Amino acid sequence: MAITTTTKLQAVNTMLATIGSAPINSLTGTNSADVAMAVQTLDEVSLSVQANGWHFNTDENTVLTPDPITKEITLPSNTILCDVEYPNNTNVDVVVRGQRLYDRLNKTFQFEKELKAKMVYALEWDELPQSARFYTMIRASRIFQDRAIGSEKHHTFTLRDELTALAQLKRYEGETADHTIFDNYDVFRVIDRQYPYLY
Repeated sequence: MAITTTTKLQAVNTMLATIGSAPINSLTGTNSADVAMAVQTLDEVSLSVQANGWHFNTDENTVLTPDPITKEITLPSNTILCDVEYPNNTNVDVVVRGQRLYDRLNKTFQFEKELKAKMVYALEWDELPQSARFYTMIRASRIFQDRAIGSEKHHTFTLRDELTALAQLKRYEGETADHTIFDNYDVFRVIDRQYPYLY
């Protein structure tokens, strides 16, 4: 049998194992309170992990177009972060209110032109890379076990696993995002500074 990436069902069964509950065959249908709590905790932790804004759930320079009638910009329901980037923020001060963008500078929800923004999205479980799935599963297992039983012995064991999984996720991020020191404006400003001429 081929090894595949971690499914949501496998993640929930791993969480149930930390409290000594039997595995389940499906997430649909009637399940116990422990299963419902495990699924809720997994979704909660997944959202929390993704809120950090990783390379896999971040889009740069996303064009946001105002509605032709209302002039409002409504964001997708899975938006975690919307950061209007320079130079689009010179005449506006944009924040998210509900699912719409609001211009604090001009006190309005209406925009006359397109904006470009950095967007961070909450992805479904099957859209996450394996390293993110594994870290989310381990972290959710620790939190779930703490809430359900609160065993210090199990907590210490899964916390060690969580730190290892986080290191793997950060390594994945480093390999796929190709970050350099030149991506940081503060570093670039130092490198690009003009030296005075000596006469």
